[in-house]
Amino acid sequence: MKKVIKIFLAIVPLMLFTSCFDILDKVNVRADGSGEYTLILNASKSKTRLASISKMETINGKKVPKRTEIEAKINEAARIFKATPGISNVKTSMDFNNYILKLSCNFSKIENINAGLEQMKARNIIGKMIPTQIYNQNLSKKVFIRNKVNTFKSDYDKMSKADKEIFHEARYISVLQFENTVKSQSNAAYSLSPNKKAVKLEANIIDLILQKKQLQNNILFQ
Repeated sequence: MKKVIKIFLAIVPLMLFTSCFDILDKVNVRADGSGEYTLILNASKSKTRLASISKMETINGKKVPKRTEIEAKINEAARIFKATPGISNVKTSMDFNNYILKLSCNFSKIENINAGLEQMKARNIIGKMIPTQIYNQNLSKKVFIRNKVNTFKSDYDKMSKADKEIFHEARYISVLQFENTVKSQSNAAYSLSPNKKAVKLEANIIDLILQKKQLQNNILFQ
């Protein structure tokens, strides 16, 4: 069960005890393929509940992680990204008053992010089920690809009612910004900005698990 939940929350186990959180996955890509990557985990809507839970040893039979354990996970993730070729300017931010965690970095090409996630998986920072080959780009063909993620519906169906509730109010937001102008995209669930240089997807995490919404998108530039 935990591995399935860790698809989205691998390095912040304290958030497993609340269903009200947002995950923002943001990519900003320049014309030469380089850019910035940002991941923000925001549970500020549940900060009162999380503050109370953080003082406990266990809840619902699960060990409550301490602040030092969460910090160690985030810092180890940052160290792995810093050591990944093509990734630079790695920064982390941890606001434990509002329960907002942030990791950001620059990349030479978007596939560097995939490599960093692979290294995290190899060192057990993230679970084995977490997808790592998320993005691809072909500059000569003027295409950026958000790859398909496998379904975890069968695993979700095996969960208890209490465990399923973790996902009920959780949201995932993907923002892809570009220096080039978007000509077309394959997934209409992503909204296109007025200047045609960004696409955005907002979805309940449960809809992604059940594949009511797809993350996959092929973006073609002018």
